[in-house]
Amino acid sequence: MNSALSKHISTLLVTFALLWATMPNVARAQQPSGDAYSGQGAPLSAQELQAIVAPIALYPDALVAQILAASTFTDEIAAADNWLQQNQNLSGQALMEAVNTQSWDPSVKALTQFPSVLDNMAKNLSWTSSLGEAYHNQAADVMTAVQTLRAQAMAAGNLKSNSQIKVVQQSPQTIVIEPANPEVVYVPEYNPALVYGTPYVVPGYSGADVAASGVIGFGAGIAVGALMGGGWGWGWNSWNMNWAGGAAYYGAHPYYGNAAWHGGYYGAGGSAYGPYGSAHYGAGYSPATGTYGRGASVNTPYGSQKVGQAYNPRTGAYGATHQGSNAYSNWGNSAFSKNGQTAYTQHYSNAQGSVGTMQTSNGGRAAASSTAYGNSFAGKTASGNEYAAHNGNAYKNTGSGWQKAGGSSFANSDAARGWGQKESGASSAFKGAGGEGWGSRADSARGWSSRGGGGGWGGRGGGGGFRGGRR
Repeated sequence: MNSALSKHISTLLVTFALLWATMPNVARAQQPSGDAYSGQGAPLSAQELQAIVAPIALYPDALVAQILAASTFTDEIAAADNWLQQNQNLSGQALMEAVNTQSWDPSVKALTQFPSVLDNMAKNLSWTSSLGEAYHNQAADVMTAVQTLRAQAMAAGNLKSNSQIKVVQQSPQTIVIEPANPEVVYVPEYNPALVYGTPYVVPGYSGADVAASGVIGFGAGIAVGALMGGGWGWGWNSWNMNWAGGAAYYGAHPYYGNAAWHGGYYGAGGSAYGPYGSAHYGAGYSPATGTYGRGASVNTPYGSQKVGQAYNPRTGAYGATHQGSNAYSNWGNSAFSKNGQTAYTQHYSNAQGSVGTMQTSNGGRAAASSTAYGNSFAGKTASGNEYAAHNGNAYKNTGSGWQKAGGSSFANSDAARGWGQKESGASSAFKGAGGEGWGSRADSARGWSSRGGGGGWGGRGGGGGFRGGRR
């Protein structure tokens, strides 16, 4: 790639990154237009809303505000939880500094200070999504549901002030819960089926093991003193509940979370245009299927590149692809995995022909080419059997050489064309630890680095462009 092209693409990618980081934040704090229900299907009933909010209704007000807003960013919840798991060595100031550089919503950043809460939301994405959809579409009703549950827990004798929380009955309809010590937050632990005096079954939710009683317990206190200042913007003091106003508050303003939520599916996208081309991105999540997807593309006079990624935590299915083209050729690589099995594919085409390769995590390999010499194929199964074909003629490696049906040798036939130098008795497609057809994968890997095209994605044959995401 010449220096001019590198500069042009770098400019576009920088513009694209800035657009990605800033564009969603413009819409996130916007209040939904009007008070009318905007979701799909019928609004949730009071009883259904009470069941959904039961696991968090007895949390301190500011923590409830963070959770409600963050629940509308389910993909970021999963990404942030995964990031925390990979950065367990960070704590205190170092953790906050690292979190502050992430592109997550402020509510998600705030929850990184409460890893047990964030992890619980990530492990219960179906419930988290339902909570986010309820808050987005029926914010005032969600506020009422929380207050109803608090009143029930208080009437049952289970919600009261202690050394961890301060419970204040501000009005007959409003119960406020705050930390007893303003600089230390304790996360309540309780059984939603028992603590309210009325059993609630929370759909799509499985909490941590708690005592089979209505007693409210507490984990270790979280010191929020460092988060009290204004240096982080998303700190503890930036969040609260406006019970009369019917919404969570962030920075003294109503905060409804993800304005891109579309009743059961939400997504966001953007584009950047410049003198050298354009860049585009999009991301979405479907609670109905549990699938996360995102993609991006860059187009210049010199060619285009596209990346895409999808992940379903319910099924474990994962897919990623990176494709490129210019006036002379096109190329690409993809990765797919499910149930512990992964397959990688690569391809490259130009005026001289096409070549494609594939590898699987259980040891299977295959390559195919189409050139002026004809069509050729070579493959190795997970059990070690090796096969090849050229222009309709099939061959098998017997261990002492390539044997065609009928007994002719493959090594001295035209079928060896396209697979490198002929070795005695075998094509070099299987030479050594994989040979030319498998080792360098020069044609299909052209323009990419490891794994025959993994440069754009990094590990797992995917992810470089979206590193850290569980998509």
